[in-house]
Amino acid sequence: MARRRREEEHDNHERWLVSYADFITLLFAFFVVMYAISSVNEGKYKILSNALVNAFKNQTAQPGGQPIVLIQGAPPAARPVIKPDKLPDTQKLEQRQRMKNIAAEIMAALQPLVAQGKVRLLETSRGVTIEINDSVLFQPGQARLQPESISAMRAIGQVLANSDFPVTVEGHTDNIPIATPQFPSNWELSAIRATTVLRLFNDVGVGAERLTAIGYGETRPIETNTNPEGRARNRRVSILIESNRPEEPTELSGGGAQESAKQ
Repeated sequence: MARRRREEEHDNHERWLVSYADFITLLFAFFVVMYAISSVNEGKYKILSNALVNAFKNQTAQPGGQPIVLIQGAPPAARPVIKPDKLPDTQKLEQRQRMKNIAAEIMAALQPLVAQGKVRLLETSRGVTIEINDSVLFQPGQARLQPESISAMRAIGQVLANSDFPVTVEGHTDNIPIATPQFPSNWELSAIRATTVLRLFNDVGVGAERLTAIGYGETRPIETNTNPEGRARNRRVSILIESNRPEEPTELSGGGAQESAKQ
């Protein structure tokens, strides 16, 4: 009996549809992933952005420890600022000139101390700083203003009272430890010294909402602490006239505010 001839197998010309369907599925998944990555949680983004801005503005990440912020005239939420780079060029120039004029008045009032090298004027991106050697203001290890320095500090406060720039008073020490019942460390000493100057400024008319006192202790030296001359330079009080200007707070939209409240 003759064998049946095996029926010839026909090629399936539609097998490409399987690969095509897999490719389309992968392409769809790729676009879904890309869309998910591109979607920004606005509430979380604002929280992260504000935290980074505040961290870099205060410059608290210093080797050797954190500064003590002792007194601030108003909470951060009530003191938003306009960054100088967002101001028109003419306003920036006018603002910078006003700050220089204020600093020049202060330097004129302290001219004898300037001549002795006890007072310096510095200009940075943050604003204008008047740097005063602490030997002019305080006895070693003390935070009470010396009587002969009070009139000079009052003169500075009266100049600042006629302006509207935020003012930060910074206290600095050398690296020699202190341990007394009143000042357990250099942080407390520097903070109380800064606060003493701040309170005097407030007494002569500088608004409390404009004032901040910070104690940095020994964490921001400007000279070496290995010799008496360098330690004397590091013991100082700095009065920063800030270039940031206050602005009116802006309320977030309902969605953004609700999202921030959930975090």
